[in-house]
Amino acid sequence: MRNAIQNSVDLAVKAIETLNLKSTQNFIERVSLSLAKILDSGNKILIAGNGGSLCDAMHFAEELTGYFRKKRKAFPAIALADPAHMSCVANDTDFESVFSRGVEALGKEGDALVVLSTSGNSPNIIKAVSQAQSDGIVTIAFLGKSGGQLKGMCDFEWIVEGFETSDRIQEAHMTAIHIIIEMIELKLLYSPKQLDERVLAQNTSV
Repeated sequence: MRNAIQNSVDLAVKAIETLNLKSTQNFIERVSLSLAKILDSGNKILIAGNGGSLCDAMHFAEELTGYFRKKRKAFPAIALADPAHMSCVANDTDFESVFSRGVEALGKEGDALVVLSTSGNSPNIIKAVSQAQSDGIVTIAFLGKSGGQLKGMCDFEWIVEGFETSDRIQEAHMTAIHIIIEMIELKLLYSPKQLDERVLAQNTSV
């Protein structure tokens, strides 16, 4: 068992190391700036995923509506996770429509839709992205494996490649999400001078 544990630890570390890639950090920067602009304009963020990715969507939303690194105003974010809505839509139409119907109900032009799919092939996520695009909503995808059918569909995308299982991909996704939330706070709550002082203080405390 010890060998199996070490193998899993090695894979987990490898997944997190994907954040060192220049392409990943470009994605984090561009998404952080885009979401900060959307929030600063009075618009909101919708977030969707299935299973563990839905849990990550809820985590993303609560860090924005609640608190992250400091006391500040609540940022408007909604995880499309209402069980009454989802069971209603799935029962009356089909499960493929649970997220697109949520986007139609809650989204408006200028908002953002963040989707999380480790395969990139979830029909309900694909349909949600299509609905968002028709409504003038910015689309952001956290993907895994080959990117699946969602590859190339969204305004911003990040594909965590090289992992067979969803858990490792989701661990990388969640770390990137935490960094994005931190960057949103830095962009919206700090002046450039305050930001420089904060980064300097962090570097000297290490």
